Amino acid sequence: MKKVLIVAAATGLMSLAACETAPTANNTAENVAEALEESADNMEMMADNATNEVAEDALENAADNMEEAADAAGNAVE
Repeated sequence: MKKVLIVAAATGLMSLAACETAPTANNTAENVAEALEESADNMEMMADNATNEVAEDALENAADNMEEAADAAGNAVE
């Protein structure tokens, strides 16, 4: 009985060791990309509601930069 438990425990540990951590990294990169896209969308909405051209341009530039960062994070997943 003791040997059976040892074999079962060893089998479980070997299956855990075979797992890769890449899906977690992919999920993290995807989450970062999605968060940046949402932030960019919020910046664009803020730009639409800006009271002057300077503020609108600054917010649109920030939104563009966030979209580029989101694209880079998304490309890291692939």
